[in-house]
Amino acid sequence: MRPDPLYARYPFLGAARAAVQEADISPPRLVTEGDPAVDRARERVERALMSGTVASETPERWSDRDELLSYPIARILVSLVDVRAAVEKYADAEATTAFERLRTDLSADDEELRSVSTPRADLSTFLDEFDLDDAVRRVDGDRGDDAFRVDVTAYLRLADPDWGADWRLVNRDLADGAVPVESDELHHLLREAVRRRVAAGLPFEVRESAGGDALAAALDDDVTALRDRLAERDRLPSVDTVDSEQFPPCMRALLDEAAAAADLPPHSAFAVTAFLVSLGLDAEAIAERWPGLDDGDLTYRATVLADERGAGSQYPAPSCTTMRTFGDCVNPDARCETIDHPRRYYAAAVADAEDGAD
Repeated sequence: MRPDPLYARYPFLGAARAAVQEADISPPRLVTEGDPAVDRARERVERALMSGTVASETPERWSDRDELLSYPIARILVSLVDVRAAVEKYADAEATTAFERLRTDLSADDEELRSVSTPRADLSTFLDEFDLDDAVRRVDGDRGDDAFRVDVTAYLRLADPDWGADWRLVNRDLADGAVPVESDELHHLLREAVRRRVAAGLPFEVRESAGGDALAAALDDDVTALRDRLAERDRLPSVDTVDSEQFPPCMRALLDEAAAAADLPPHSAFAVTAFLVSLGLDAEAIAERWPGLDDGDLTYRATVLADERGAGSQYPAPSCTTMRTFGDCVNPDARCETIDHPRRYYAAAVADAEDGAD
């Protein structure tokens, strides 16, 4: 099987699913034969639960085939874990990763677009995928940037009032049955469409399918490890105070970068926002204390990270391993050598500061 490379980047696309079905590849056979796609699926789910992304830490290790086939196997793993928080966080992570990739694709220059080595999606791909091509129209923005009008029925179907007051229809200039949205807001709506598609049908009864019992047995060790990782995430220390002087060096560096009016890469913005949200701050409090993080996506990002749909505890910030992988681990100090997570660093620093005050 040699899949379209675009399907490896966006495996939830209808054409990608059809390609897997037409190839007649059996997930039980992949599992029993120890196919690399199974290892990638395990990583896919673990990264979703622990770091809010399904992007691999070692992308060079996996082929397009591994990436594509890991998606249906990841859905099996999430179903076997059978915890609502796992389903919600997995769907969020798939959607977040997809739109980090889409934004990269949309910002590609002409030279990158001519490259045959990097498949790229465009906005029309996603509009067509979710039957929105007739519901979304491009218009001239007030500042010369991209702006759109979305049919009100499509807008109401995708927009979530929990995203903030700006998303409520009463605060929109509804005219001729359409709602004005900016480019980033349209991306939010499409991201929600992806999240819902990924979440649809999860969890399902794996054991009720043909060969399901054997499949579940073969994946039992993986499922147990994922449940343990989920529990480990929930055991991260809680801290009731917000003292920026005790933040780990990586978070202080990202906040300094944002304060310098630099646009943080998506993974960096996710990391620092996740860290602050895990301390109990909402988007308004974050924007007030660190206005450089208010990049137009902050409210939506913080809402997703806070997990207001009741799917369990908050996402922690990515682990130290993930921070190193994305180049966000900077200026490590002696304490960094003893911990594996920014939250553990912060909890230890606050405790030491309180002991010193006593």
